[in-house]
Amino acid sequence: MIDVAIAKLVRYAQDTGLIAPEDHTWAVNTLLEALKLDSWEQPELDNEPIDLPAVLDELMNDAHARGVLENDSIVYRDLFDTSLMGRLTPPPREVIAQFRELYAKNPIEATNWYYKFSQDTNYIRRDRIARDVQWKAQTDYGELDITINLSKPEKDPKAIAAARDLPASQYPKCQLCQENEGYAGRVNHPARQNHRIIPITIDKNPWYLQYSPYVYYNEHCIVFNSQHTPMKIDRACFRKLLDFIGQFPHYFVGSNADLPIVGGSILAHDHFQGGHYEFAMAKAPVETPLSFKGFDDVRAGIVRWPMSVIRLTAADPDRLVDLADKILLAWRGYTDEQAMIFAQTDGVPHNTITPIARRRGSDYELDLVLRNNLTTEEHPLGLYHPHAELHHIKKENIGLIEVMGLAVLPARLKQELAVLGEKMVKGEDLRADPMTAAHADWAEKILAQYDVTASNVDDILKKEVGLVFATVLEHAGVYKRNADGKAAFLRFAESVNV
Repeated sequence: MIDVAIAKLVRYAQDTGLIAPEDHTWAVNTLLEALKLDSWEQPELDNEPIDLPAVLDELMNDAHARGVLENDSIVYRDLFDTSLMGRLTPPPREVIAQFRELYAKNPIEATNWYYKFSQDTNYIRRDRIARDVQWKAQTDYGELDITINLSKPEKDPKAIAAARDLPASQYPKCQLCQENEGYAGRVNHPARQNHRIIPITIDKNPWYLQYSPYVYYNEHCIVFNSQHTPMKIDRACFRKLLDFIGQFPHYFVGSNADLPIVGGSILAHDHFQGGHYEFAMAKAPVETPLSFKGFDDVRAGIVRWPMSVIRLTAADPDRLVDLADKILLAWRGYTDEQAMIFAQTDGVPHNTITPIARRRGSDYELDLVLRNNLTTEEHPLGLYHPHAELHHIKKENIGLIEVMGLAVLPARLKQELAVLGEKMVKGEDLRADPMTAAHADWAEKILAQYDVTASNVDDILKKEVGLVFATVLEHAGVYKRNADGKAAFLRFAESVNV
């Protein structure tokens, strides 16, 4: 049986173009080495498509039974199957050459190939991504994307314990650094033998392009600095974003903010996220035009969105950089006590921007999302952060992906919502079960609003989760969508002209 599994993996590698037919014997032998086997016989294979996860599982089960894979937990299995796939992954020079050859024809051809390649190597684990629960929810701001993230594996207790015993390591410095390419990994750092990155030049500096292994949306890419340098929103950041979409006009690209609470999960390494996807925010119209002195050639306005967004559009990207920098500098130093906007307290800065760039035909478009990370006694996690009454659904930071209209919700919600729905249908006490107690107030309001049945409860909960996420984004908006908020937003816009 193990001979069949090895033969299937080699055929899979040939079918996907990871290896050539001439590599067949070498591929078999390199797998035998990894599996600690010293002989093999070519079996007959049918023409059925190869199920890669199933083949890898079979190889790992056999390795564990023979003591080659000592620990059968998810962390150790991931390290092991990545090492197998790494042996069948072409070297960087070949991947880069293929990408550049295709890019010379058309950037779309290049990214299409590279995205499929990143899946074929199992760097992007298709089977795990498929587990994510995804739906769209209609709101006042259009259709928001909702994802319950199940693709990131939970670490097992043995791996956590083993990680504690490991000596501190500064290699790679973080999970984005270029040194991850081909790295074998350890219990506290993912294996990346099957990972290949593409060198690109952004604003005359060396950067890299890769895909996220968790692809929250189509062609979810990461663009990262060749140097391990901190995130920073500044004039250079705007130039880099616009330079990238000049080279990849079919992609959007954006940056997380550069302050805690409103920033992303990795602030230590300068990077952007992009992809081939149109979010609800990109579809949202400008509802209030703005004009900025000296920039008559730039169309500007406030976007109809729960967060506070200024959209700039122009044919010349340099003009967008000039105006975006002017707005950023004004916002960094802006205080409006009436609107609870403070540039700093006790010397700690609070104002920054989440920028997103995209192409509109021949025009360049730049969305500037105003952010503030002020905390208060009532809102210790952030005044412009999901408030406590929403934490049963979303407590985590609102980063770039959420800003654009895609909720990345915790895995716990899959089971919690399923149990909640059952109890709502049966009329059971929601507060008596720890799994549903946090949702009780919310669920009781839903029950008062709908005739909840077994056939409609799932759809109702999905709809209402979407509405909660819209409220989450409203909480994160520095200017509220009412008369006072609108007036305060216009005060800031006018201050840019002073």
